[in-house]
Formats: sequence, structure tokens, C-alpha cells
Amino acid sequence: MLKYAKVAVPVPLKQEFTYSFDDGVLNVVPGIRVMVPFGRREVQGYVVDVLDSRPDVGFEIKAVSKAIDKEPLFGKREYELALWMERFYFSSRGEILDVMIPGGRRDSSFGALDFGEPVFKKDVVLTAEQSGAVETVMGAQSGLFYLFGVTGSGKTEVFLQCAERVIAQGGQVIYLVPEITLTHQLAVQVMERFKNNVAILHSGLTDSQRIAQWRRIKRSEVSLVIGARSAVFAPCENLRMIIIDEEHENSYKSGNDPRYHARQVAQKRIADCHGKLLMGSATPSLEAWHLMKDPSRMTRIDLTSRVGGGCMPKVEIADMTHEDGIFGKTLQLEMARTLGAGKQVILFLNRRGYSYYFHCRSCGYELKCPHCDVAMTYHKKTGTLKCHYCGYTQKPTRVCPVCGSLDVMYSGFGTEQVEQEVQRLFPQYRTARLDTDVVSKDRKIIQKTLDEFRAGSLDILIGTQMVAKGLNFPNVQLVGIVLADSGLLVPDFRAEERTFDLLVQVAGRSGRADSNGRVVVQTRMKDNPAIVMASKGEVEAFFDNELKLRKDLGFPPFSRMVNLVVRSPKASVARAFAESLASELRGKAAFFGFDVQVYGANECPIEKIRANFRFQVLLRSFKPSDMLSLLENVLSYTSVPSSVVLEIDVDPVDLL
Repeated sequence: MLKYAKVAVPVPLKQEFTYSFDDGVLNVVPGIRVMVPFGRREVQGYVVDVLDSRPDVGFEIKAVSKAIDKEPLFGKREYELALWMERFYFSSRGEILDVMIPGGRRDSSFGALDFGEPVFKKDVVLTAEQSGAVETVMGAQSGLFYLFGVTGSGKTEVFLQCAERVIAQGGQVIYLVPEITLTHQLAVQVMERFKNNVAILHSGLTDSQRIAQWRRIKRSEVSLVIGARSAVFAPCENLRMIIIDEEHENSYKSGNDPRYHARQVAQKRIADCHGKLLMGSATPSLEAWHLMKDPSRMTRIDLTSRVGGGCMPKVEIADMTHEDGIFGKTLQLEMARTLGAGKQVILFLNRRGYSYYFHCRSCGYELKCPHCDVAMTYHKKTGTLKCHYCGYTQKPTRVCPVCGSLDVMYSGFGTEQVEQEVQRLFPQYRTARLDTDVVSKDRKIIQKTLDEFRAGSLDILIGTQMVAKGLNFPNVQLVGIVLADSGLLVPDFRAEERTFDLLVQVAGRSGRADSNGRVVVQTRMKDNPAIVMASKGEVEAFFDNELKLRKDLGFPPFSRMVNLVVRSPKASVARAFAESLASELRGKAAFFGFDVQVYGANECPIEKIRANFRFQVLLRSFKPSDMLSLLENVLSYTSVPSSVVLEIDVDPVDLL
């Protein structure tokens, strides 16, 4: 018998498409994936409904080519979430379902992680603060809770105890972490604790393994789901709690369409199922801090002391204004003292490569990527200059390509040069480096290096954000922040917040097991509030000051923003469309009386990326509904030229 399927296709169109199928040949039901003809190609689509009779349409209905799944991968709940995201993030239901659901075509063994270390259950004794936190969360029927605790205060144990209690009551829990390194570390803790009752969604799984995990969750064969950002979509039939660890992390925000934030999606899912959202960090986002000011919206729970005998480290600011080289005297002396005592050192610098700035001293020429408006980074190990935005590489030059002068220089330093300097100054100690250059070829290097460092086989660990948060190394007594200034030079109103978060989190790796932890912060901006307050551990004072400043300036979380980025290979085309869009938005805002400010069109701070010129139109409003209604209205009749791409970022975390 001929039936008809409504199929969402991953294209930027907010609608479904109708296809026919013979139900005696194909088993097509809502919630499965199918292959369908779309234009001149075949694409994977998602069946959202099945009709017994032919819909009244004036075109030929094409047939479903193939049914991929034997059982549904998503249900009404997931589809309604996709529709909500479509309205909120200005994406399409097909594109959203394509992001939500893993791409594997068949089930596979779900590939337990190779931990490389024995997994055992510890008898955990909670502190009074931890016990109080668990009781506060579990004593409520529903709501939003924030675990605000210093680094090393045992937030993870509170999360796991709450998860155990929810699961014992028959519920399911999603536990989000921002980094693959943290996913692994957490997985080690839960494998014995939750036996086979846990599904781990991580980037080390193949598509087929991910789909196998997804099916286990959908069938309610597991009660705990652990993963990074996209695990927020896990199809839990009896979801009762979502946990977001290190809630402040920007990695919870997607950088591609749909540009969703896992925290917002989690809030929506928890509201729909009347469950609990439990978040935590030593450095909350300003949005969460603002919510905590109103106990009726979010319950704040404090953890003020470290567990396991550790104390907060002593932090010292080292002024580099009159010092040359990578390491100042203070950091060198502290490294020698710490290593001599048999303790370990972490050195942090949020910039990879060897050096990142080439210029000619004769004519002032600066070498930039030909495809992007950014400086090329020199990588000594591979002997190449590389763009960290588009991946373009070229051989280093010793002659100015403009004036032919030999008076040229490479300046600035990254983790590669830090590693070289450490090996020169401390050749007798074992050193390793962790950044995306090191791990890009083999993700297992991350865990291998961290395991060796934890076991004491390494003395010094050098890294970028990979080593900055969530990791617990009891023998680390010194953290050196090689240059704290780089994040402050970014033209973004969140720059100081990000720098403060990073400094507090990195400093938190020191002194986890004793009272002798030290942190040395090297800077040429010693009076900057983010650096001063981070060094003093004045977390609440910093956030309160930042909140007051944001309120005075009308920035989030007191207002909401949408960033519209127009890009095209031709600058004139991108500029013209951006200006036209900005003009239309201003006109319609005035016509409807919407409380929306329209800024631009202006060049993006990084004007060109991957050979595309970029212009932005920024919307800001104290009435988010006005802003979203305005945008929906204008986009409903705006035709985007074929040579232009329009990116819509609601509540952006990055304006570059």
C-alpha cells in the first residue's frame, strides 16, 4: 500500500518535504532516517510523520529511496525540541536533527574507552558542605541549581552523588563536560560506580559506535549519559536531571549552524520534563552569576574549601615590563625550587607554535595569511608558517617580500618556543607539551601524556587550555602562567571575564594535596583588574564589579544580542548586502516600535577568513522578544544572494 512520509532534510529551509513509499516494501515510521532524492542528489532525511493518504499538492511526489533504520532514533520530544531550536536559533529543523542525531549507518560494539589504568570504587566520605549540597538539590522537586565552589572543592563528587540518587529513583541523567580530557577522566570515575548503566559519547567513537550508544540510551538501557556539548540531545525517555560541569566554558556554544548553547538547550529540556538542572564552576559565566542573584530563579550552593587536605595556592604577579625572554627571574627561581624538591610544574600559555609575528624593520611589512586577516604562526618543528584559522601553510622567509630587506624578525612566542626554553634551562628534567599541534594526529596522546604526568614520569607539563581546567594532579606544586596578557588584547567585551576565568582555573591546578602550592603570573599589565583579582582569589568581587560594568554599559546579561555575519569572496558584495540588511532592520524596528538597537554594517574585527570578506550587523535589545520578532520578520522576505553566506548567532560568546 502506498503511503507518504513527511521528511525533514538538512537544508536551510524551515519545512518538511513529502515522499511516497510502499509499506509492503519499506518499513518507514516516524523517527527513522531515510535516503531521499533532493534536487539532483540523494540526501539523508528524518521522518517526522507518516500519512495514509496522498496530500493535496500540485507536484509530483518522489519516492523514498531507502530506509536506514529498523527502529526510531528520535521521538516527538526530540522533534519538538528541534522546532523550538529552529525558532530560537534561526536554523532549520532538518539541519538541527542532523546535528542532534549521530551519523552512523549501523550498530557496532560501543567501544569502551581504553583507560590504561585500573578502575576501582573508592569509599567516599563527603564533607559537611558536600552533604549539604546534595541534600539541597535532592530536596527540591525541580529547578536550577548552581554549585559555586573553589577549584578542588569536590564538585564532581556532589554531581555523581546527585546522579546516583536520581537514578535510584528511576530517572535518567545527562552529564556534560566541556573537554575530551575531562570526559575521559570522568569516565574513569564512573565505569565501576555505574557498571554498564552508563553511555559515554566522545569524539573517539566511530559514527557506528555513537549510533550504538544512542540506541542504548533511546531504549533506556542506560541511566547516565556522559559527553561534551552535543550529548545534551541524548534521547532519554525519563530525563530527570542535566549536570553541566565547568558551566562557564565557551565550548558549550556551537561555532557552526545551528549555533546553539548547550546551557540554553538544557534549560529548555529540563523545563519541559520538570526536572533539575545542576551546574557548577569555580568561575561561573556572568549570565549564571546574574541568575544567582535571584534565588527564585536559581539556587546558589557554596563549596568554600578544598577536599583531601589541599589549600588554595599562593599567587604572585611577576611584572615582565623590564624583563627580557620568556621566563622572568621569579618564575625561573620557583621552577628550580619546585623541581629540586621532587614536585611537578605546569606551564600555561594560550598560544601554540614557536613565534607568531613576522615583520620587516625596514619598511614595516607584516606577514599575514593570504586568505585571512591574521598573522601567520611559525612552527619550528615542521619548518612552516601556518594560519591557525584556515590551515594555510608556507615556508618561512628571511627576506622581506615587499622591499627585499634582510632586516626582518620573528617575534612573540608560543608553546613550542616555551618547550625549547625549558629544555635549555632545565635539561635534566622530563618535559612534555600538550596543544592541538601535538594531538592533532593522534588523540590518544592526550591521555598518554596526562597518565604519565599523573604517574610522575614527567616533571614539567607545558600546554594551552588543554591543561587549564578540571584536571587533578596531587604532586603539582607550581603553576606558571607564562604570559597572562594575550586574551586581554582581544576587541571583545568578554575579554576580561575570559582572562579571569582562565587564570583562576589554571591556578587551581596547584596545591591540590598540600598547603605549599604556588602560582606565578607573568604579565606586562600588572594593574589590570582581571589579573589583580584573579591573583588574590577575589572571585565574587570580580564578578560583582563586572556585572555592574555590564549593567552601566547595557551589555549582556542585562541585554541580549544577535550577531549577523555576512561573508563573501567579494568585499563589495558582502558590504552591500550587510548595509542593506542593517538598513532594513532599522526601518522595520522603527515601523513596529521595537526596542532594538542596530549597529553596523562594519567590518568584523578579523575582516577576512578563508578568503571570505566578513561584515557584521549587531543587534542589541533589552526586550529579546522584540529582537527575535524583528529578525524573523525581516528574514522572512530577505533574499540572500547566491555568493553570500549569512551567519546568525543568537547570544554570541565571540564577536571576532
